[in-house]
Amino acid sequence: MPKTRSKNHADYIVPLNMNGLEGRMLKMPAPDTKQAAGREVLFVYGHHSTLERWWGVAQVLNRYGAVTAPDLPGFGGMESFYRIGKKPTLDNMADYLAAFIKLRYRRKKLAIVGLSYGFIVATRMLQKYPELTKKVTLLVSLVGFAHRDDFTFTKPRYYAYRYGSYLLTYRPAAALFYHVALNPWVLRSFYGRTHNAKHKYSLAETAEEIAQIQEVEVGLWRDNDVRTWGFTTNEFLQLDNCKVRVNLPVWHIGAKNDHFFDNRLVEQHLRVIFTGFESATFDMKAHAPSVLADEKEAAALFPAKLRRHLAKLT
Repeated sequence: MPKTRSKNHADYIVPLNMNGLEGRMLKMPAPDTKQAAGREVLFVYGHHSTLERWWGVAQVLNRYGAVTAPDLPGFGGMESFYRIGKKPTLDNMADYLAAFIKLRYRRKKLAIVGLSYGFIVATRMLQKYPELTKKVTLLVSLVGFAHRDDFTFTKPRYYAYRYGSYLLTYRPAAALFYHVALNPWVLRSFYGRTHNAKHKYSLAETAEEIAQIQEVEVGLWRDNDVRTWGFTTNEFLQLDNCKVRVNLPVWHIGAKNDHFFDNRLVEQHLRVIFTGFESATFDMKAHAPSVLADEKEAAALFPAKLRRHLAKLT
């Protein structure tokens, strides 16, 4: 591990073996300042992700303390729950995250920053393990959600995603999808024309950036387990995380022009779950920053008021 802050994510990625599953973990030490010493931030990334994809966010969080980001089973190249005879349910993801916190932090307190799907995993974990709320100094939702009604999809699109993702939970369908639809040539030729990809590509300003986004997207689709993607997509499209109260306030950051979620409904549902609620929005044309976003661009996710909270972490 380098003593000075490196700009290369590979310098901070280490192997992770959890519950018999092999993956990776991003582990960044706290900056060499009195303010950041002893502070811990756990970053839980979202759906369709890798550690590299969210390197810019990790760099921003590292300004305020040590940052740890584990792979989730089936994402980022980590082996899936299917390998050990389990399904990638939200409850199993929550159990995995709780076990990670108990092993990694023990007597330490931490801030939890969950992004999109990562936030619902963190929420379910705190609902299942309420004793862990005592360890949490700050809980942040980056474009997170809580309920199926938060989605803005039309009914035809919603049901197409729901039943299409359900089909991919079956091994033969997943294998066919991986080798045909997710063939690198097919992805490079057709993925940019799909509904969701158009939002991602709209963030590019040059042909070179479009080509770079294309290559990152090929890697993301190839690195994430298809059956896990299908199961988790189908599950969160039927999500209701509002049944159990969490004894913590939450800081929610929403995208002003989010093409996935209705921020008004997200707020209503988060107020049902958590004991306190603060929010801000960032101006962006899509659900999240570009897959090419560096530290400077990722900093837009953190408004001044939230940065002050992060600076006061204990």
